Amino acid sequence: MMEVILRQDVQSLGRAGEMVRVKPGYARNYLLPQGLAYEASEGNKKRIAAETKARDTRLNAERSVAEQRAAALGALTLTLTGKAGEEGRLFGSITAQDIADALAKAGQPVDKRRIELEQPIKTTGFHSVAVRLHPDVHPEVRVQVVAE
Repeated sequence: MMEVILRQDVQSLGRAGEMVRVKPGYARNYLLPQGLAYEASEGNKKRIAAETKARDTRLNAERSVAEQRAAALGALTLTLTGKAGEEGRLFGSITAQDIADALAKAGQPVDKRRIELEQPIKTTGFHSVAVRLHPDVHPEVRVQVVAE
């Protein structure tokens, strides 16, 4: 096992600034070449401490902006239409791209990769969809799907 210090959040591994133990091949072939981590040496520990301090101030500023956007998104209800058969099942589906387009039309542009939709929406009615604006801010947008 090899100890590395993460420079960025790695979803299955940990948050930036943490020291984690990984297999040498994973560190050598993925984390280090991608710039996601440093080897855990004394010099790198000091370096990551300075980076962590700068990142924390930046994240706090981004968090306040994200919370303001979250309030606006939380108050929003999107209405999307689709052709539906009996029992409210859609012939197609509503995807994250459709929701991103509707948010852009509503004046709240969000990247489709930040919309946390596990499965495309395939039924009419109201659905809650989480949007990841910041690592700690996940507002829910109400999406109403109606039949054409």
